[in-house]
Amino acid sequence: MSKNKPALVQGTRDFDPVTVRKRRHIFDTIRTVFETYGYQPLETPAMELLDTLMGKYGEEGNKLIFKVLNNGLNDPKNIEKSREAFENVLRGKNDSNLTERALRYDLTIPFARYVAMNHGALTFPFRRYQMQPVWRADRPAKGRFREFYQCDADVVGSYSLVNEVELAAIYATVFQKLGISVEIRVNNRKILAGLAEFCGGPEKMVDITTAIDKLDKIGIDKVKAELTERGLDDTQIAAIEQYLKITGDNTQILAALKTLFTGNETALKGLSDLEFILDYPSPLSTDAESRPFTAYPTGPAGDSVFTHRSVPTRLVIDPTLARGLNYYTGTIFEVKAIGVEMGSIGGGGRYDDLTGTFGVPGIPGVGISFGVDRIYEVMAALNAFPETIHTGTKVLFFNLGEAESRTAFGLLQQLRAKGIPAELYHEQAKFDKQFKYAEKKEIPYVVILGSSELMARQVKLKDLRTGEQSAKSFEELLESSIFSV
Repeated sequence: MSKNKPALVQGTRDFDPVTVRKRRHIFDTIRTVFETYGYQPLETPAMELLDTLMGKYGEEGNKLIFKVLNNGLNDPKNIEKSREAFENVLRGKNDSNLTERALRYDLTIPFARYVAMNHGALTFPFRRYQMQPVWRADRPAKGRFREFYQCDADVVGSYSLVNEVELAAIYATVFQKLGISVEIRVNNRKILAGLAEFCGGPEKMVDITTAIDKLDKIGIDKVKAELTERGLDDTQIAAIEQYLKITGDNTQILAALKTLFTGNETALKGLSDLEFILDYPSPLSTDAESRPFTAYPTGPAGDSVFTHRSVPTRLVIDPTLARGLNYYTGTIFEVKAIGVEMGSIGGGGRYDDLTGTFGVPGIPGVGISFGVDRIYEVMAALNAFPETIHTGTKVLFFNLGEAESRTAFGLLQQLRAKGIPAELYHEQAKFDKQFKYAEKKEIPYVVILGSSELMARQVKLKDLRTGEQSAKSFEELLESSIFSV
């Protein structure tokens, strides 16, 4: 047996029961909102064919795909082929003799693959949500992991911009229910395509967006240096810098962009899309108490604001937003938490020909994603988790003897049938040990059933939070609604 200490793969984590309950709260909140908006659940395999994933995420994304080695590489018949294939991989080329599968990088491409394979059986527009782990060979850091969950909502088969409005509303609804103030940043890839036309042609699009996407991380000077390395001249870089320095409220930004892109039909179409989303007039949703919140097209300082209790959610145009994934074609989203240092906690956008890469052109789509792991970190920093999440078992029956525990077990089974989480201490032990067990597990109630209580068909019920203790008959215990508090 190995004497090495057990360890985790870097960038992965174990989750204790308290953490799992908190994460489940996030998942359940997101799932409920997805289904309220008519989205259906879908799951896809953890592994996809490498060809399905490669080339869909841009130059940087391709480097972060976890590849899975083929089986039987040590078979004498395959050793030479494997050696040659490995040499090809070291030269930056993929080789099916070494690997032809990979762990999924996100949920969007597998979804596009699913739609391409099943489009004849789907009813369009098709709305799906998906909540599964993804893997990226990234360098672990705060809020960045190699294995993490995404929660996606996508609608395919529709060009309507009302879909974008609804997806913004989904973001607002979820984060308001979770108690997180956020800024939903929005831009349009058509504007960035127009910028590329302005700076040398469409072939510059990937170079420009890849560099701009790093602006928050490396700053404008290093972005300019990278653009120089990618072959852009000083005049083109100056135009990009002018674009990136546009600031103000939504009204001011739109005006400045219209001036900058006068006569550029591609960029102006992207600006028109943004105006539609920002100006859409209807109320978006209601919360559990039926208090409506509304997207105001002319909110404070010209920004659109979703207002709900004390958790403001602002929808703002961000010209620097690029989302360096090659498949986006229109509106793009990114969500940042307000008041907490954290990267984006959500993102997405429109992709109008993603299924075309799988031989099924002409199926438009748009979707968003929630980063559950980062949302968890934000909620922990804000102390935003409800206190009720921490409790699992609500009542512990003490084990005070063979006959007593048999009767206790029958009672707790009846409580369990009523949906009340209950357990019996696993062995006969001193009171102090059983009390400490309940306290460590934060179990609020204990039921004491000793020999005298057994004869009287009663129990002692103690609330460990208040110290109050009372006698209850078996019938009163089972009929009591106290455990639902």
